[in-house]
Amino acid sequence: MIRFLYNLYLAFIAAPILLVATVLCACITIIGSAIGGTHFWGYWPGKIWCRVVLAMLLIPVHVEGREKVHKRTSYVFVPNHQGAFDIFLVYGYLERNFKWMMKKSLRKIPFVGKACESGGHVFVDKSSPTKIKQTIDKAKASLVDGVSLVVFPEGARSFTGHMGRFKRGAFQMADDLQLSVVPITIDGSFDIMPRTAKWITWHPLRMTIHDPIPPQGQGIENIHRTMELAYEAVESALPERHKGFVENPDQ
Repeated sequence: MIRFLYNLYLAFIAAPILLVATVLCACITIIGSAIGGTHFWGYWPGKIWCRVVLAMLLIPVHVEGREKVHKRTSYVFVPNHQGAFDIFLVYGYLERNFKWMMKKSLRKIPFVGKACESGGHVFVDKSSPTKIKQTIDKAKASLVDGVSLVVFPEGARSFTGHMGRFKRGAFQMADDLQLSVVPITIDGSFDIMPRTAKWITWHPLRMTIHDPIPPQGQGIENIHRTMELAYEAVESALPERHKGFVENPDQ
């Protein structure tokens, strides 16, 4: 009965309100970024929108470890990617001004894609070596004045809730710029909306922010070391049912 009432609430109350809120947030971001720059407008409207989404869906959020990162220091944050709600959790509750590094295909999402572009978020273009370099240069240029970067190192959402293989890109960038990598564990997003699902299920969200991993030297050894430590840290805070590597076919 509770599930039925929740679904009615989603369909007839939450969904219409959130549709309007999404369009409004996108328009504010686009206009604000054009007038006043992306440092403020590329972050705050999106953060408020994500909090509104989770509040309207009645999803409780628990965050641990914010005290481990400094507000005026740039980092490369690397969360696991359980599902679509990872975005709302990180954007709404990390409490750090950052830019997303995201798939180029997301640029096609109506309103949201344009807002992300206007807000200075980074779309990964792998169509040519020149485009790859332009992507990396834009990401590096955004890491100023304490602005950080958030990258899902698996590159795609999990099909099972388990972690897939970490790709090298985020760690290469952290190594190039000699920035600390901060692992983040997301739990609950897969339970809300698995990748193959068409509708959401109520479930709490938990985000665990781990200790920053500072660079030790520079080069391939530092990159591999950071990747390994980050993977171990992210996995350590997952429930037992989601621990262990599972091959993700579209990584």
